Amino acid sequence: MSLRFAILILLTFCSLKSASADSWVNLLKDQKLDHWMKQDGSKPAATWQFENGWLHLNGKGGNLITKQEYSDFELWFEFRISEKGNSGIKYRVQKYGERYLGLEYQVLDDPAFPKLTDEHKTGSLYDLVTPSAAAKRLNPQGQMNVAKIRVQGNRIQHWINGQLLIDERVDGPNWLEHVSNSKFKNHAGFGQNQLGRIMLTDHNCEVWYRNVYLKPLSAPVETTIRCQCP
Repeated sequence: MSLRFAILILLTFCSLKSASADSWVNLLKDQKLDHWMKQDGSKPAATWQFENGWLHLNGKGGNLITKQEYSDFELWFEFRISEKGNSGIKYRVQKYGERYLGLEYQVLDDPAFPKLTDEHKTGSLYDLVTPSAAAKRLNPQGQMNVAKIRVQGNRIQHWINGQLLIDERVDGPNWLEHVSNSKFKNHAGFGQNQLGRIMLTDHNCEVWYRNVYLKPLSAPVETTIRCQCP
């Protein structure tokens, strides 16, 4: 680990710990999944398991979504991806017909997919917006990376290891062009809703998440879907 990256990690944790208890929500508090459920409202599968402080998806587990919906927020998280792995965190997720869809911070073993275009690689706004930086501060597969998503009003930002990758608005002609050129083109108003859940995705690959902290920039919203957990 480089000295610069070590300092970045230290500053990240200092900033989180210095925040008041009411400011940040630990979505993996006490290594439990109390904030999460499967899309049908049932209890998370056992393949989403905690190991040495990491939430590890080891086998088919299905997507996890938050029990609450959020509007404006800042989300910090650490991740590690497996060899040839593919995952991501979606946000402002809502139902389109029978499917839950949302904007996605892509998590990928980039070098394993050299033919993919940049809007499908780590840190991208998946299938929509290419990271602005020509060279990302991305640590190799198997190593930890620190990511941040900031969503406020119509402005979306993605960060990796302290580097801003995405700074996009969802309320103008550029956004409509992005959507029209994407897999989401048949979903009216895609990405323009300002309320939704957060999702940890299952793409049949091993992935690890840790220190998933969310700071609401507006109040979370109680939802009608209830966890069917005992």
